Amino acid sequence: MNCELAHERIVLAAYGELPDEQAHELDRHLAACPECSREREQLLALKTLSMAYPVIEPDPNFVTRSRIRLEEELDALPPKSWYERFGQRILNNFSNLQAAPVAALLLLIVGAGAGTLGGYEFAQARAAHAAGRASAVPIAKADPGPVVPAPSAEVANISSIVRQPNSEIVDVTYNQVVPQHIEGSLDDPAIRQLLMLASANASSQGVRDDSVGLLAAECRAGHACQGAGIRDALMVALRYDKSEAVREKALQGLQPYVAEDMRVRDAVLEALLNDRDPRIRAAAISELEPVQADTGVRRVLSTVANSDNNPHIRTVSRQVLSRAPVFQ
Repeated sequence: MNCELAHERIVLAAYGELPDEQAHELDRHLAACPECSREREQLLALKTLSMAYPVIEPDPNFVTRSRIRLEEELDALPPKSWYERFGQRILNNFSNLQAAPVAALLLLIVGAGAGTLGGYEFAQARAAHAAGRASAVPIAKADPGPVVPAPSAEVANISSIVRQPNSEIVDVTYNQVVPQHIEGSLDDPAIRQLLMLASANASSQGVRDDSVGLLAAECRAGHACQGAGIRDALMVALRYDKSEAVREKALQGLQPYVAEDMRVRDAVLEALLNDRDPRIRAAAISELEPVQADTGVRRVLSTVANSDNNPHIRTVSRQVLSRAPVFQ
């Protein structure tokens, strides 16, 4: 199994839609591929984070716009002519013609003739379409009347069309799709929810950096960073974000809760053991110093102090351990 196929199956497996035999094959691939394994962990973390928020119904304008686009694309497809349907039927039944070579030959001859006729009709249709577009160029009138500007924003749908009696004047009512904008305090629940969603925005590192920075500043200032909200978003960013700057800001935001929240403490310990950036690992050691007497923290620090590949990390760990109480 290659990584591209594994990424597709990771999504299906996360939502319980992957057959058992494919799931076993995926597990074998993940065991040998660290990159795909990290991909699955990130997807599961994002799924867990998304489940913490209520399902938001899509904006009606967005649904309408999508439906209109789909209908336009379907309308743009040329209708199948009789020879195309006939040719499709030939292809569907071709496997049944192996025992009838004469009939197959006749059908192939008919199909070739139909294809030639179809090509001629298609060329004729293209020429007629080009001529129609050329004739549709508006001709200037002596008295054009008042000019109404075309809609500047994208049209979502047409809600009503009314023609004035005994006139060529038509009133058209339409709805436009416009970007949404919200402004509010950092204490506003709506603003906070948008920031938490932005912290998992994989398409823009700048958006993630800004959102995680604001959330971390709120936590450092002691502004109600509940465990089931902002802290979860920061822990996900610390564990899985690919940007060192984003992970560092998330670690700083979690610092006030290392002593009181075991989940935060575990996340910081994971950063110490697994993060690729030595600066973040050293910062994690500093944040763990207030809880250095904890058995689990002391065990991890001892392991890092004795066997880590980075000399600076070993030195910082030993310094923290030397300041820890001998008895717990």
